[in-house]
Amino acid sequence: MPTMDDIARKVGVSKGTVSKALNGAPDISDTLRKTILDTAVALGYTRARRGAVRTLCVFIQNMDYAKPEDFGTDIITGFRQMAEPSGYGVKVVQLSTELQKSISYDAYMLREGYLGALFLGLTLLDPWMKEFPRSHTPAVLYDNLIRGNPTVSTLGIDNNEVIGQAVDALYGMGHRKIGYLSGALGSHIYQVRYKSFFTEVRRRRLPASSSLAGYSYYFSETLETHLPRLLAQGVTAILCSSDLLAHTVLIRCLEMGIRVPEQLSIVGFDDLPFCAHTAPPLTTIRQDRLQLGKSGYYALDSLLNGVPISSLLLHGQLILRGSTGPAPAHPCGEKRT
Repeated sequence: MPTMDDIARKVGVSKGTVSKALNGAPDISDTLRKTILDTAVALGYTRARRGAVRTLCVFIQNMDYAKPEDFGTDIITGFRQMAEPSGYGVKVVQLSTELQKSISYDAYMLREGYLGALFLGLTLLDPWMKEFPRSHTPAVLYDNLIRGNPTVSTLGIDNNEVIGQAVDALYGMGHRKIGYLSGALGSHIYQVRYKSFFTEVRRRRLPASSSLAGYSYYFSETLETHLPRLLAQGVTAILCSSDLLAHTVLIRCLEMGIRVPEQLSIVGFDDLPFCAHTAPPLTTIRQDRLQLGKSGYYALDSLLNGVPISSLLLHGQLILRGSTGPAPAHPCGEKRT
């Protein structure tokens, strides 16, 4: 097991200088601190092995968590409910691109004394995502996948299963042409949901042309371009990659005079608290966020104890509400003679 003496010899400094660098002392230059941290990581030095600190970190970005109804709130609460009674402290850190560019993941964790981390809201473009295939500090990634690293685990729900539930329910209501609208495919989970949708409609021998889907970074493009295109093809139901998108589509349809669900059924994803209070209430796919947080701790604790969990997927649940109903006899975009 590497020691601070090993780091000191490798860098050519004293053990005291190494200790200062690892503990964030202000009288060490940024250049020397980086050299010492990088050397410690390369040698495999970790405070986790030494048991010096028992603090876990939750990194969060692109996800709200300040209010009780925010998506990230229950995940963090569930994580704390498991970690703190087990003797760990939990630090929530708002992650930024600037932080990721300024220091490597392993070096940051070593510098701050965190044993492992749960990540919420990472995108495929985040700098640390490129490091995870070779990182050493245990990490659990919500809705992101890294293969081949036994210290990194994936956390989420079984999207194929629950999207299959949604397609089955719509099929049972008589819908035979279903569309899909998504945020941009710059995130792993939106890619997964997009592929899952087509897998499930093909499995039921329903139309599966790529023209029946649309995705964009901007809701405005979805509403002005993709939604009219799907309606013109005669879709009778639309599955959306998020509740926010589904609610936006619902409002636009009502503005267009399209009755929901009499003329068009709409399904969201996540079951945010507002879904039960839209007009009509939004059918959606529920993720149990409290259980996701608890499972995130379970996966991280396993990694810390040398159990190389690859993926931990929970069951989702389709919540049927008023935005879905029997397929109409005449789809919105159908030309009548």
